[in-house]
Amino acid sequence: MALDYTYRDVSKMIDHSLLNPTLDWSTLEKGIALSKAYDVASVCIMPFGLAKCAELLAGTDVHASTTIGFPHGVNTTKIKVLEAEQALRDGGQELDMVVNISKVLSGAWEYVREDIKAVTDVTHAAGQKVKVIFENCYLTDEQKIRLCEICGEIDVDWVKTSTGYGTGGATFEDLRLMRAHTPAHIQIKAAGGVRDLDKLLEVRLLGVSRSGATATKAMMDEARLRLGLEPIVVEAVATAGY
Repeated sequence: MALDYTYRDVSKMIDHSLLNPTLDWSTLEKGIALSKAYDVASVCIMPFGLAKCAELLAGTDVHASTTIGFPHGVNTTKIKVLEAEQALRDGGQELDMVVNISKVLSGAWEYVREDIKAVTDVTHAAGQKVKVIFENCYLTDEQKIRLCEICGEIDVDWVKTSTGYGTGGATFEDLRLMRAHTPAHIQIKAAGGVRDLDKLLEVRLLGVSRSGATATKAMMDEARLRLGLEPIVVEAVATAGY
């Protein structure tokens, strides 16, 4: 049966996640090397490692990304902006910011809007992109829809389901809802729960253009197998600490 996707169609959906605080530097550097070898969309790494990540990815088609206000979004707006400015100086090309969940639950929509806008403005001014994380597991559908509307008005680059560290991740229902209530030019990112190629292909059909992943190697190995492509061998990385 003919497949309706190429390798890059799926590899460029992957934001390889290196956000678990228990990962040591050797593991992080191996994750960056894996991401380069598999030609994914980006590496989303903890902020302290971003500058080195950007250096290691230089000259490739894999973007360096990090998080802002992660994982709860409850930093002040000023601190989020400072985080974003530092990330941009460190070579960040895509910033995944978390909304202030407490303010969303409180219905403080003007605060939520200005918080998102402040980070988006500084990121866009530097020519880079922003993804806005809702953490849907804590929200009602009405709150998710309002966030989609606000993000559409501000013109963010992606809306994203989850941090991957809440009580739940991406669901088909949430992805359909977000696609239905977000302007067509704004992309959708799934996070949490996309752990195999079949699930990745399913969310792709729902209009998802990016997915956070830790199971990148398994998913991309399966994609290459189905497409009849040679396996990828990741060269050993000699890490010196960072």
